[in-house]
Amino acid sequence: MSALATRYEVVIGLEVHAQILTRSKMFCGCSTDYLTAAPNSITCPVCLGLPGSLPVINRDAVEATIRTALALNCEIPEFTKFDRKNYFYPDLPKGYQISQYDLPLSRNGFLEFEVKGQPRRCGITRVHLEEDTGKLLHAGAIHEAQSSLVDLNRAGVPLMEIVSEPDLRSADDAREYFTRLRAILQYIGVNNGDMESGQLRCDANVSLRPLGATEYGTKVEIKNMNSFRAVHRAIEFEIVRQTEVLDGGGRLAQETRGWNDARGETVSQRSKEYAQDYRYFPEPDLPPLAVTRPWVEQIRTGLPELPAARRARFMKAFELSGYDASLLTSSRTVAEYFETAVRGGAPAKAVANWILGDLSRLRNTADWDKAGPPVKAEQLVELLTLVDSGQISGKMAKDLIAQ
Repeated sequence: MSALATRYEVVIGLEVHAQILTRSKMFCGCSTDYLTAAPNSITCPVCLGLPGSLPVINRDAVEATIRTALALNCEIPEFTKFDRKNYFYPDLPKGYQISQYDLPLSRNGFLEFEVKGQPRRCGITRVHLEEDTGKLLHAGAIHEAQSSLVDLNRAGVPLMEIVSEPDLRSADDAREYFTRLRAILQYIGVNNGDMESGQLRCDANVSLRPLGATEYGTKVEIKNMNSFRAVHRAIEFEIVRQTEVLDGGGRLAQETRGWNDARGETVSQRSKEYAQDYRYFPEPDLPPLAVTRPWVEQIRTGLPELPAARRARFMKAFELSGYDASLLTSSRTVAEYFETAVRGGAPAKAVANWILGDLSRLRNTADWDKAGPPVKAEQLVELLTLVDSGQISGKMAKDLIAQ
């Protein structure tokens, strides 16, 4: 990688798809609770694309997208519309996806973060609203399956696409950007951050160009990454692969590659489509949307304290290091647990040490959002009080928590 740094500049942009936490689908009244439902049991003529069915816009999904755009410092235009994105695939029953093309709900935002103590800023091209597709279930591994089953329960679930500018320059940048973005989505209550189940998905566009060049190199899109570790590993692999191709005198193809986590490599899937291949045109069954300024301001006033602001407050109010404050605020569940314990009378630094030490060893803090903390905040306060008074030792407290 050191040799690479002297020859090429890495250019990365991320496309993050986040399912919105609504009770009903984007354009119909079907439930979004598809994970535990029997296959093809949550469908209707609208999400199946049957003739004569007409879509109706889900207002809650629009508000969630505006909330996300505001949290990412985006501009919200006063006028937006939906478009048809045309392509054929087994999990797309209508033969097109209702999405947004030239007039999205928001554009021109940014997200600030740090990598190894160095400030970074990545532009947000757009945050737009669309519907999710169905799901293919392969009989065996995808690369060797002889048949696939189609489950359309997920088709029509509200989906945001958050597109970054190509401002990321390393796998570390991409992982930290995605980590901060996930935290924001959880804080504002629009997405649960569950990558394993596919409710939060990330695609990476990676290219190389000679140092000092201004034109972008050939872009390769990477899919099938379902963890922060996978995002980091896939981008690292792709950087090395592209370097070897270019150094060997070869030419890179603009293509989509899938990440094979077991083999630790990307695998070619198909040639990459261009925008004109989708034949976008305005959705004729949906009216344009007027996004009034009072509506936007009403949504803005409902935003909670965001991770960056909470991090700064933790550093100032509790005298925590930037590193500890970042870890504690990376999850809303963890941050609220910390504050509950401190309000209960426990010393802030002691609570932070226990959360980031013994408690995270019992259950990784990344899993607290789904599984909850290993002990209640009130129990931790009680233990720390006993330790502080000398009634039990720190080792005894650790043994008690481990039980």
